[in-house]
Parts: sequence; structure tokens; C-alpha cells
Amino acid sequence: MSTVANVTDATFEAEVLKADIPVLVDFWAPWCGPCKAVAPVVEDLSKDFAGKIKVVKLNTDENPKTAQAYHIRGIPSLYLFKSGQVVEQVVGAVPKSTLASAINKHVG
Repeated sequence: MSTVANVTDATFEAEVLKADIPVLVDFWAPWCGPCKAVAPVVEDLSKDFAGKIKVVKLNTDENPKTAQAYHIRGIPSLYLFKSGQVVEQVVGAVPKSTLASAINKHVG
């Protein structure tokens, strides 16, 4: 079972900006090959950091308002939000270690 929830333009503020723990947002689209490649890595990270961060996905095709608000130009884009602010940005399919080290900078 997936530990990664889907968010939308309508739920983004409540699920991400008002979360009480850091939130990793995977901005993706169904047609994006690299997005599919990074999906299992994002899933692994959600398990590795369970209880420390929340991990969600936002389909940029279905939720253009949020994607535009954060100037998403290339996907996959992985943004780490903490207290409603973007604290890390990783664009492209990157190794799990790269994402883990970015997250580790912001979790206790």
C-alpha cells in the first residue's frame, strides 16, 4: 500500500502549508517518464522518514494553479516545505541519496 497521498489545488494549503511536520511534495504528471522513475524513490523515502515528514504527490496537469504558484517548469520537481515555506528544491530524477540528504537537513 502506498504511503504517499495525493493533494490537489483545493487541499494543498491544508495538507502542505499548514502541516505540523515538513512535507515533501512530488510535482509530477502521468506522461512524464522521469516522474515514473522517481516514484519508487519517493515511496521509499516516505517509509524511511515515516513520522518525521509527510510525503504527497501533486499532478501538475490536474492542478495547474498550485504548479504555477510555485513556478514549476520541469518535472519531476520535489519541494520540501517546512512551516509553509519551501526549504529545498530538487528538479529531475535524482538518486535516493540526494533526496535523503536534502530532507535530513530539515528533520531532527
